[in-house]
Amino acid sequence: MPGLSLSQKLAILSDAAKYDASCASSGGERRDSRDGKGLGSSGGSGICHAYAPDGRCISLLKILMTNFCIFDCAYCVNRVSSQVDRARFSVEEVVKLTIEFYRRNYIEGLFLSSGIIRSPDDTMADMVRIARTLREQENFRGYIHLKTIPDAAPELIEEAGKWADRLSINIEMPTETGLARLAPEKDAKGIRKAMGEVRLRREASREVTYRGKRKARFAPAGQSTQVIVGADGADDKAILSQSSNLYANYALSRVYYSAFSPIPDSSKALPLIRPPLLREHRLYQADWLLRFYGFDVSEVASKGMLDLDVDPKLAWALDHRGAFPVDVNRAAKEMLLRVPGFGTKTVGRLLAARRHRTLRYEDLKAMGAVMKHAAPFITAAGWSPRGLTDAEALRARFAPPPEQLSLF
Repeated sequence: MPGLSLSQKLAILSDAAKYDASCASSGGERRDSRDGKGLGSSGGSGICHAYAPDGRCISLLKILMTNFCIFDCAYCVNRVSSQVDRARFSVEEVVKLTIEFYRRNYIEGLFLSSGIIRSPDDTMADMVRIARTLREQENFRGYIHLKTIPDAAPELIEEAGKWADRLSINIEMPTETGLARLAPEKDAKGIRKAMGEVRLRREASREVTYRGKRKARFAPAGQSTQVIVGADGADDKAILSQSSNLYANYALSRVYYSAFSPIPDSSKALPLIRPPLLREHRLYQADWLLRFYGFDVSEVASKGMLDLDVDPKLAWALDHRGAFPVDVNRAAKEMLLRVPGFGTKTVGRLLAARRHRTLRYEDLKAMGAVMKHAAPFITAAGWSPRGLTDAEALRARFAPPPEQLSLF
Protein backbone atom coordinates (compact mmCIF):
# COMPACT_ATOMS: atom_id res chain seq x y z
CA MET A 1 0.00 0.00 0.00
CA PRO A 2 1.61 3.29 -1.09
CA GLY A 3 2.77 5.63 1.65
CA LEU A 4 3.24 3.02 4.39
CA SER A 5 6.65 2.27 5.81
CA LEU A 6 7.86 -1.30 6.23
CA SER A 7 7.33 -1.09 10.00
CA GLN A 8 3.77 0.19 9.52
CA LYS A 9 3.02 -2.66 7.13
CA LEU A 10 4.47 -5.11 9.65
CA ALA A 11 2.24 -3.77 12.41
CA ILE A 12 -0.89 -4.16 10.24
CA LEU A 13 -0.08 -7.53 8.69
CA SER A 14 1.24 -9.19 11.83
CA ASP A 15 -1.90 -8.14 13.71
CA ALA A 16 -4.04 -9.47 10.85
CA ALA A 17 -2.28 -12.85 11.10
CA LYS A 18 -3.11 -13.38 14.78
CA TYR A 19 -6.41 -15.12 14.00
CA ASP A 20 -4.66 -18.07 12.36
CA ALA A 21 -3.79 -20.65 15.01
CA SER A 22 -2.14 -23.26 12.79
CA CYS A 23 1.47 -22.20 13.00
CA ALA A 24 3.18 -24.85 15.11
CA SER A 25 6.53 -26.02 13.73
CA SER A 26 6.62 -29.53 15.14
CA GLY A 27 7.90 -32.05 12.66
CA GLY A 28 10.26 -29.71 10.84
CA GLU A 29 13.57 -31.07 9.63
CA ARG A 30 16.81 -29.98 11.25
CA ARG A 31 19.09 -28.39 8.70
CA ASP A 32 22.66 -28.04 9.86
CA SER A 33 23.94 -24.46 9.49
CA ARG A 34 27.30 -25.01 11.18
CA ASP A 35 29.03 -25.16 7.78
CA GLY A 36 28.61 -21.39 7.59
CA LYS A 37 26.76 -21.61 4.28
CA GLY A 38 23.20 -21.26 5.49
CA LEU A 39 20.91 -19.14 7.60
CA GLY A 40 18.53 -20.32 10.27
CA SER A 41 17.73 -23.60 11.88
CA SER A 42 14.36 -25.19 12.39
CA GLY A 43 15.15 -26.50 15.45
CA GLY A 44 8.37 -8.10 18.93
CA SER A 45 5.74 -7.60 16.39
CA GLY A 46 4.72 -10.56 14.28
CA ILE A 47 6.56 -13.17 16.36
CA CYS A 48 4.76 -16.26 17.61
CA HIS A 49 6.06 -19.28 19.46
CA ALA A 50 5.69 -22.98 18.72
CA TYR A 51 7.23 -26.15 20.11
CA ALA A 52 9.34 -28.74 18.33
CA PRO A 53 9.06 -32.48 19.11
CA ASP A 54 12.08 -32.29 21.42
CA GLY A 55 10.44 -29.55 23.49
CA ARG A 56 12.40 -26.60 22.09
CA CYS A 57 10.48 -23.34 21.83
CA ILE A 58 10.74 -22.00 18.28
CA SER A 59 10.03 -18.39 17.33
CA LEU A 60 8.34 -17.71 13.99
CA LEU A 61 7.72 -14.52 12.07
CA LYS A 62 3.95 -14.79 11.60
CA ILE A 63 2.54 -12.41 8.99
CA LEU A 64 0.13 -12.06 6.10
CA MET A 65 1.58 -11.19 2.72
CA THR A 66 -1.46 -8.93 2.41
CA ASN A 67 -4.79 -8.40 4.13
CA PHE A 68 -6.45 -7.26 0.92
CA CYS A 69 -8.88 -9.99 -0.15
CA ILE A 70 -11.39 -10.50 -2.94
CA PHE A 71 -13.52 -12.85 -0.80
CA ASP A 72 -16.20 -11.80 1.70
CA CYS A 73 -16.17 -14.56 4.35
CA ALA A 74 -18.45 -13.38 7.16
CA TYR A 75 -16.13 -14.56 9.98
CA CYS A 76 -12.95 -12.98 8.57
CA VAL A 77 -11.75 -9.57 9.71
CA ASN A 78 -9.94 -9.16 6.37
CA ARG A 79 -12.98 -9.81 4.17
CA VAL A 80 -13.46 -7.46 1.21
CA SER A 81 -16.32 -5.56 2.92
CA SER A 82 -14.35 -4.95 6.14
CA GLN A 83 -13.20 -1.43 6.98
CA VAL A 84 -9.82 -2.43 8.44
CA ASP A 85 -6.55 -0.75 7.48
CA ARG A 86 -5.00 -2.50 4.49
CA ALA A 87 -1.40 -3.20 3.57
CA ARG A 88 0.59 -5.42 1.26
CA PHE A 89 4.17 -6.68 1.35
CA SER A 90 6.16 -7.19 -1.81
CA VAL A 91 8.04 -10.46 -2.23
CA GLU A 92 11.30 -8.66 -1.56
CA GLU A 93 9.98 -7.07 1.64
CA VAL A 94 8.96 -10.42 3.16
CA VAL A 95 12.35 -11.89 2.29
CA LYS A 96 14.11 -8.89 3.81
CA LEU A 97 12.06 -9.01 7.02
CA THR A 98 12.65 -12.74 7.46
CA ILE A 99 16.41 -12.46 7.02
CA GLU A 100 16.73 -9.33 9.16
CA PHE A 101 14.67 -10.85 11.98
CA TYR A 102 16.80 -13.98 11.82
CA ARG A 103 20.09 -12.04 11.88
CA ARG A 104 18.91 -10.33 15.06
CA ASN A 105 18.13 -13.75 16.56
CA TYR A 106 14.43 -12.91 16.87
CA ILE A 107 13.13 -15.86 14.85
CA GLU A 108 13.98 -19.32 13.57
CA GLY A 109 11.35 -19.55 10.87
CA LEU A 110 8.49 -18.00 8.89
CA PHE A 111 4.73 -18.58 8.94
CA LEU A 112 3.21 -16.91 5.87
CA SER A 113 -0.46 -16.59 5.02
CA SER A 114 -2.32 -14.14 2.82
CA GLY A 115 -5.59 -12.68 1.71
CA ILE A 116 -6.45 -13.51 -1.89
CA ILE A 117 -5.53 -10.74 -4.32
CA ARG A 118 -6.36 -10.72 -8.03
CA SER A 119 -6.73 -14.53 -8.11
CA PRO A 120 -5.74 -17.64 -6.13
CA ASP A 121 -2.97 -18.36 -8.66
CA ASP A 122 -1.47 -14.87 -8.45
CA THR A 123 -1.48 -14.98 -4.65
CA MET A 124 0.02 -18.47 -4.44
CA ALA A 125 2.67 -17.62 -7.04
CA ASP A 126 3.92 -14.70 -4.93
CA MET A 127 4.03 -16.85 -1.78
CA VAL A 128 6.00 -19.52 -3.63
CA ARG A 129 8.44 -16.86 -4.90
CA ILE A 130 9.06 -15.79 -1.31
CA ALA A 131 9.85 -19.32 -0.17
CA ARG A 132 11.98 -20.05 -3.23
CA THR A 133 13.96 -16.81 -2.83
CA LEU A 134 14.64 -17.55 0.83
CA ARG A 135 15.88 -21.06 0.03
CA GLU A 136 17.81 -20.44 -3.20
CA GLN A 137 19.11 -16.88 -2.99
CA GLU A 138 19.41 -16.39 0.78
CA ASN A 139 20.19 -20.06 1.55
CA PHE A 140 17.74 -19.85 4.44
CA ARG A 141 17.50 -23.17 6.24
CA GLY A 142 14.99 -22.24 8.89
CA TYR A 143 11.43 -23.50 9.14
CA ILE A 144 8.88 -22.28 6.56
CA HIS A 145 5.13 -22.81 6.85
CA LEU A 146 2.97 -21.67 3.93
CA LYS A 147 -0.79 -21.31 4.08
CA THR A 148 -1.84 -22.56 0.66
CA ILE A 149 -4.76 -21.40 -1.47
CA PRO A 150 -7.04 -24.39 -2.28
CA ASP A 151 -8.04 -23.10 -5.73
CA ALA A 152 -4.45 -22.46 -6.86
CA ALA A 153 -3.04 -24.47 -9.75
CA PRO A 154 -1.65 -27.91 -8.76
CA GLU A 155 1.83 -27.02 -10.03
CA LEU A 156 1.95 -24.06 -7.61
CA ILE A 157 1.00 -26.29 -4.67
CA GLU A 158 3.63 -28.77 -5.78
CA GLU A 159 6.33 -26.09 -5.84
CA ALA A 160 5.17 -24.72 -2.48
CA GLY A 161 5.77 -28.15 -0.94
CA LYS A 162 9.25 -28.20 -2.45
CA TRP A 163 10.35 -25.13 -0.48
CA ALA A 164 8.16 -25.25 2.64
CA ASP A 165 8.42 -27.55 5.65
CA ARG A 166 4.68 -27.53 6.24
CA LEU A 167 1.64 -26.61 4.18
CA SER A 168 -1.77 -25.85 5.61
CA ILE A 169 -5.20 -25.46 4.07
CA ASN A 170 -7.90 -24.14 6.40
CA ILE A 171 -11.18 -26.08 6.38
CA GLU A 172 -12.50 -23.24 8.59
CA MET A 173 -16.09 -24.31 9.29
CA PRO A 174 -16.95 -27.60 11.02
CA THR A 175 -19.65 -28.42 8.45
CA GLU A 176 -20.16 -27.89 4.73
CA THR A 177 -23.46 -26.13 5.39
CA GLY A 178 -21.74 -23.71 7.77
CA LEU A 179 -19.06 -22.92 5.18
CA ALA A 180 -21.64 -22.43 2.42
CA ARG A 181 -23.61 -20.03 4.62
CA LEU A 182 -20.73 -17.95 5.98
CA ALA A 183 -18.21 -18.22 3.12
CA PRO A 184 -20.22 -18.88 -0.06
CA GLU A 185 -17.21 -18.19 -2.31
CA LYS A 186 -15.34 -21.15 -0.81
CA ASP A 187 -15.94 -24.77 -1.72
CA ALA A 188 -15.59 -27.48 0.93
CA LYS A 189 -15.10 -30.16 -1.71
CA GLY A 190 -12.37 -28.10 -3.36
CA ILE A 191 -10.59 -27.71 -0.01
CA ARG A 192 -10.70 -31.45 0.61
CA LYS A 193 -9.50 -32.17 -2.92
CA ALA A 194 -6.49 -29.91 -2.33
CA MET A 195 -5.78 -31.70 0.97
CA GLY A 196 -5.93 -35.03 -0.81
CA GLU A 197 -3.46 -33.88 -3.45
CA VAL A 198 -1.02 -32.72 -0.77
CA ARG A 199 -1.28 -36.11 0.93
CA LEU A 200 -0.58 -37.97 -2.33
CA ARG A 201 2.44 -35.78 -3.10
CA ARG A 202 3.82 -36.29 0.39
CA GLU A 203 3.46 -40.04 0.11
CA ALA A 204 5.06 -40.05 -3.35
CA SER A 205 8.02 -38.01 -2.07
CA ARG A 206 8.80 -40.71 0.49
CA GLU A 207 9.02 -43.45 -2.13
CA VAL A 208 12.42 -44.71 -3.25
CA THR A 209 13.25 -44.81 -6.97
CA TYR A 210 14.38 -48.01 -8.69
CA ARG A 211 17.95 -46.74 -8.27
CA GLY A 212 17.51 -46.57 -4.52
CA LYS A 213 17.33 -42.77 -4.32
CA ARG A 214 14.63 -40.80 -2.54
CA LYS A 215 12.51 -38.39 -4.52
CA ALA A 216 12.55 -34.63 -3.92
CA ARG A 217 11.23 -33.65 -0.49
CA PHE A 218 7.66 -32.36 -0.24
CA ALA A 219 6.36 -30.64 2.91
CA PRO A 220 8.26 -32.99 5.27
CA ALA A 221 6.49 -31.59 8.35
CA GLY A 222 3.12 -32.46 6.84
CA GLN A 223 -0.05 -30.45 6.47
CA SER A 224 -2.41 -28.93 9.01
CA THR A 225 -5.72 -27.13 9.09
CA GLN A 226 -7.78 -24.84 11.32
CA VAL A 227 -11.40 -25.08 12.45
CA ILE A 228 -13.22 -22.03 13.78
CA VAL A 229 -15.23 -22.88 16.89
CA GLY A 230 -18.46 -21.12 17.78
CA ALA A 231 -19.13 -19.10 14.60
CA ASP A 232 -21.91 -21.47 13.61
CA GLY A 233 -24.14 -23.87 15.53
CA ALA A 234 -21.96 -26.99 15.24
CA ASP A 235 -21.51 -28.83 18.52
CA ASP A 236 -18.28 -30.40 19.75
CA LYS A 237 -19.25 -33.84 18.46
CA ALA A 238 -19.61 -32.47 14.93
CA ILE A 239 -16.26 -30.67 15.19
CA LEU A 240 -14.43 -33.73 16.48
CA SER A 241 -16.11 -35.98 13.90
CA GLN A 242 -14.75 -33.77 11.16
CA SER A 243 -11.29 -33.78 12.74
CA SER A 244 -11.32 -37.56 12.99
CA ASN A 245 -12.26 -37.76 9.32
CA LEU A 246 -9.48 -35.34 8.33
CA TYR A 247 -6.83 -37.28 10.25
CA ALA A 248 -7.96 -40.57 8.69
CA ASN A 249 -8.41 -39.44 5.10
CA TYR A 250 -5.72 -36.79 4.65
CA ALA A 251 -3.03 -37.83 7.16
CA LEU A 252 -3.00 -34.37 8.74
CA SER A 253 -0.26 -33.56 11.22
CA ARG A 254 -2.58 -31.35 13.27
CA VAL A 255 -6.04 -29.89 13.40
CA TYR A 256 -6.05 -26.54 15.20
CA TYR A 257 -9.11 -25.12 16.96
CA SER A 258 -9.69 -21.38 17.12
CA ALA A 259 -12.49 -19.94 19.23
CA PHE A 260 -14.44 -17.43 17.15
CA SER A 261 -13.76 -13.86 18.18
CA PRO A 262 -16.29 -11.11 17.33
CA ILE A 263 -14.91 -8.79 14.67
CA PRO A 264 -15.64 -5.17 13.65
CA ASP A 265 -18.65 -4.65 11.35
CA SER A 266 -19.56 -8.31 11.72
CA SER A 267 -22.37 -10.02 9.85
CA LYS A 268 -25.73 -10.54 11.56
CA ALA A 269 -25.24 -14.24 10.86
CA LEU A 270 -22.49 -14.36 13.50
CA PRO A 271 -22.90 -14.59 17.29
CA LEU A 272 -22.38 -11.43 19.32
CA ILE A 273 -20.09 -13.07 21.89
CA ARG A 274 -17.24 -15.51 21.60
CA PRO A 275 -17.51 -19.06 22.95
CA PRO A 276 -15.66 -19.81 26.20
CA LEU A 277 -11.92 -20.21 25.63
CA LEU A 278 -12.21 -23.25 27.86
CA ARG A 279 -14.25 -24.90 25.08
CA GLU A 280 -11.30 -24.50 22.71
CA HIS A 281 -9.02 -26.03 25.34
CA ARG A 282 -11.33 -29.02 25.85
CA LEU A 283 -11.38 -29.64 22.09
CA TYR A 284 -7.58 -29.84 22.05
CA GLN A 285 -7.68 -32.30 24.96
CA ALA A 286 -10.31 -34.42 23.19
CA ASP A 287 -8.32 -34.30 19.95
CA TRP A 288 -5.34 -35.74 21.85
CA LEU A 289 -7.49 -38.58 23.17
CA LEU A 290 -8.63 -39.45 19.64
CA ARG A 291 -5.09 -39.46 18.26
CA PHE A 292 -3.07 -41.10 21.00
CA TYR A 293 -5.33 -42.77 23.58
CA GLY A 294 -7.62 -45.02 21.57
CA PHE A 295 -10.87 -43.11 22.15
CA ASP A 296 -13.42 -42.48 19.43
CA VAL A 297 -15.71 -39.50 18.98
CA SER A 298 -18.83 -41.26 20.28
CA GLU A 299 -17.05 -41.90 23.59
CA VAL A 300 -15.46 -38.49 24.05
CA ALA A 301 -18.43 -36.36 22.97
CA SER A 302 -21.41 -38.67 23.49
CA LYS A 303 -23.55 -35.78 24.78
CA GLY A 304 -22.75 -33.46 21.87
CA MET A 305 -20.83 -30.89 23.92
CA LEU A 306 -17.72 -31.53 26.00
CA ASP A 307 -17.91 -31.03 29.76
CA LEU A 308 -16.32 -27.68 30.66
CA ASP A 309 -15.96 -28.56 34.35
CA VAL A 310 -13.55 -31.48 33.89
CA ASP A 311 -11.25 -32.66 31.12
CA PRO A 312 -12.74 -35.19 28.64
CA LYS A 313 -10.69 -38.15 29.85
CA LEU A 314 -11.77 -37.63 33.45
CA ALA A 315 -15.36 -37.02 32.28
CA TRP A 316 -15.36 -40.41 30.52
CA ALA A 317 -13.93 -42.16 33.58
CA LEU A 318 -16.58 -40.61 35.84
CA ASP A 319 -19.34 -41.65 33.43
CA HIS A 320 -17.94 -45.22 33.34
CA ARG A 321 -17.16 -45.63 37.01
CA GLY A 322 -18.01 -49.33 36.76
CA ALA A 323 -14.90 -49.94 34.60
CA PHE A 324 -12.67 -48.87 37.51
CA PRO A 325 -10.55 -49.34 39.51
CA VAL A 326 -8.05 -51.11 37.21
CA ASP A 327 -5.14 -53.16 38.48
CA VAL A 328 -1.97 -51.50 37.17
CA ASN A 329 -0.11 -54.79 37.43
CA ARG A 330 -2.56 -56.70 35.23
CA ALA A 331 -4.64 -54.32 33.08
CA ALA A 332 -4.19 -54.18 29.31
CA LYS A 333 -2.47 -51.18 27.72
CA GLU A 334 -5.75 -50.00 26.18
CA MET A 335 -7.38 -49.71 29.61
CA LEU A 336 -4.35 -48.13 31.27
CA LEU A 337 -4.46 -45.36 28.66
CA ARG A 338 -7.96 -44.53 29.88
CA VAL A 339 -6.89 -43.95 33.47
CA PRO A 340 -7.01 -40.22 34.35
CA GLY A 341 -3.53 -39.00 35.23
CA PHE A 342 -1.77 -41.59 33.05
CA GLY A 343 -0.06 -40.25 29.92
CA THR A 344 1.29 -42.32 27.05
CA LYS A 345 4.85 -42.14 28.39
CA THR A 346 3.73 -43.16 31.88
CA VAL A 347 1.88 -46.17 30.48
CA GLY A 348 4.94 -47.16 28.45
CA ARG A 349 7.16 -47.00 31.54
CA LEU A 350 4.59 -48.89 33.59
CA LEU A 351 4.32 -51.74 31.08
CA ALA A 352 8.09 -52.05 30.84
CA ALA A 353 8.60 -52.01 34.63
CA ARG A 354 5.87 -54.50 35.55
CA ARG A 355 7.58 -57.22 33.51
CA HIS A 356 10.23 -57.34 36.20
CA ARG A 357 8.44 -56.47 39.45
CA THR A 358 5.14 -55.72 41.11
CA LEU A 359 4.33 -52.01 41.02
CA ARG A 360 3.39 -49.98 44.08
CA TYR A 361 1.74 -46.57 44.44
CA GLU A 362 5.06 -44.76 44.90
CA ASP A 363 6.43 -46.38 41.73
CA LEU A 364 3.67 -44.82 39.65
CA LYS A 365 4.40 -41.35 40.95
CA ALA A 366 8.06 -41.78 40.02
CA MET A 367 6.98 -42.77 36.50
CA GLY A 368 5.25 -39.42 35.98
CA ALA A 369 1.65 -40.34 36.80
CA VAL A 370 -0.53 -37.53 38.19
CA MET A 371 -1.67 -39.47 41.22
CA LYS A 372 -4.14 -36.81 42.34
CA HIS A 373 -6.23 -37.81 39.31
CA ALA A 374 -5.19 -41.46 39.02
CA ALA A 375 -5.56 -42.62 42.64
CA PRO A 376 -9.38 -43.10 42.64
CA PHE A 377 -9.22 -45.21 39.46
CA ILE A 378 -6.47 -47.78 40.16
CA THR A 379 -5.30 -50.51 42.44
CA ALA A 380 -1.64 -51.37 43.02
CA ALA A 381 0.39 -53.34 45.54
CA GLY A 382 -0.51 -51.80 48.89
CA TRP A 383 -3.08 -49.39 47.40
CA SER A 384 -6.81 -49.37 46.75
CA PRO A 385 -9.10 -46.33 46.33
CA ARG A 386 -11.31 -47.38 49.24
CA GLY A 387 -13.77 -44.52 49.75
CA LEU A 388 -12.72 -42.61 46.61
CA THR A 389 -15.37 -44.26 44.45
CA ASP A 390 -18.40 -41.96 44.32
CA ALA A 391 -18.62 -40.30 40.89
CA GLU A 392 -20.45 -37.17 42.08
CA ALA A 393 -18.02 -36.63 44.94
CA LEU A 394 -15.09 -37.02 42.55
CA ARG A 395 -16.62 -34.57 40.08
CA ALA A 396 -17.00 -32.00 42.85
CA ARG A 397 -13.42 -32.66 43.90
CA PHE A 398 -11.93 -32.11 40.43
CA ALA A 399 -14.22 -29.42 39.01
CA PRO A 400 -12.95 -25.86 39.47
CA PRO A 401 -14.91 -23.56 41.80
CA PRO A 402 -17.58 -21.34 40.14
CA GLU A 403 -15.53 -18.15 40.41
CA GLN A 404 -12.78 -19.73 38.28
CA LEU A 405 -15.18 -20.72 35.53
CA SER A 406 -16.39 -17.14 35.27
CA LEU A 407 -12.97 -16.11 33.98
CA PHE A 408 -13.46 -17.99 30.70
